[in-house]
Amino acid sequence: MAPNRVLSFDALVVGGGIAGLQSALDLADQGFQVAIVDKDASIGGKMIRLSKVFPTLDCASCITTPKMAAAAHHDNISLFTYCDIASLDRQMDVITAAVTQRPRYVDAQKCIGCRQCEYNCPVYVADDEQGGFSATKAISIPFSNAIPQTAVLDVENCMLCGKCATVCPTDAVDYFQQPETFVIQANTAILATGFDITPLINKQQYGNGNIPNVITALQMERLLAPHGPYNRVLRPSDGMEPDSIAYIQCAGSRDKSMGVSYCSRVCCMYAIKQAMLLSGSLPLADITIYYMDIRAFGKGYEQFYQNAKAMGIEFVKGKVASIAQGKNGSVALRYEAQNGEGVTTADHDLVVLSLGMIPGWNPRGVCPVSADSDQFIKTIQPKLAPTLTDMEGVFVAGAAAGPKDIVDTITESGAAAMEAAKYMERMSQSRKAVA
Repeated sequence: MAPNRVLSFDALVVGGGIAGLQSALDLADQGFQVAIVDKDASIGGKMIRLSKVFPTLDCASCITTPKMAAAAHHDNISLFTYCDIASLDRQMDVITAAVTQRPRYVDAQKCIGCRQCEYNCPVYVADDEQGGFSATKAISIPFSNAIPQTAVLDVENCMLCGKCATVCPTDAVDYFQQPETFVIQANTAILATGFDITPLINKQQYGNGNIPNVITALQMERLLAPHGPYNRVLRPSDGMEPDSIAYIQCAGSRDKSMGVSYCSRVCCMYAIKQAMLLSGSLPLADITIYYMDIRAFGKGYEQFYQNAKAMGIEFVKGKVASIAQGKNGSVALRYEAQNGEGVTTADHDLVVLSLGMIPGWNPRGVCPVSADSDQFIKTIQPKLAPTLTDMEGVFVAGAAAGPKDIVDTITESGAAAMEAAKYMERMSQSRKAVA
């Protein structure tokens, strides 16, 4: 499809998570016109899906939602959600990005977020925003504090009954909406494409995702969230309150068999955070963390780890080799304890896998920026200027350049915005000198 419009901005930010939002706000506050392009239907990234953050145990939504609202209402920021970057290149001194707007099958200009389509839709589907533990409708707003408050229709499950179109007060539902391609031109770009987690189905020794009471850490975040699927922590297979919960560290990191030989840095800390929250939600439950090494690398992180041990959370140094279905819905772990006990087994009601971080975006064939050996975006001066890429005028921020926690992500995002602002100032002075 040929592009039908060209939009011009000072800066393009690819990714609307906490990294992209921070970079965009820093640039916009300096007077630059910024475009945020995000693949999700709402900005906020992974952080808005979390319950609390370590080591302060502050509410994740309380930190992220104000930044989302600030970006949405900033005069110098334009949001483009539910979009894919088809190409991003540098032509002369201009960054040119071809963007494809995926169809929501809802006119974003007409939708007023009243959710009448969602309330009246008769089709229930699994809600990925709640870890798949609860249901949502085939047409819905992604979650309560999503920005923008625009519904998305799930074409895979919609049965075309016409109910949503009938009840919509603004005639926003459009079953025939097509993808739209447009071009964004900017002086600079910041890649804040974030991360994904290693797929559970690739872990044969851990059941390939087929053991009912083995869940991921992101799913546990939803169980712990105050607006989660059950409003409390329950075992997903039968709704039982678990009496014994296990965390398996390095379930998707430091594992060459999965192609992820590096440490994902944050897994130890988010497992400890969740264990502490669980000990408050289920004070009688036994919580065990099976680990290879505890890597508490940030300010206050070691004390956070020591606090968890003082709360009675058990830490077992040993690599879990395999997981199997146990009796009465339990999960049987086989591991080698490093305290001299050797190979042993243990049963738990619920098992949480601390999966690793992998890149959220692959630039190959889309953007000439280089990826490193771990497939994250390569930085050419990681010690002195960790936001510089090998593509002039293009910078990187947050987990797009490698695994990091929220504190480092926000700090690096501010640095990326400053580098982008300095670059635009140099380009402006160069143009004036030529003129």
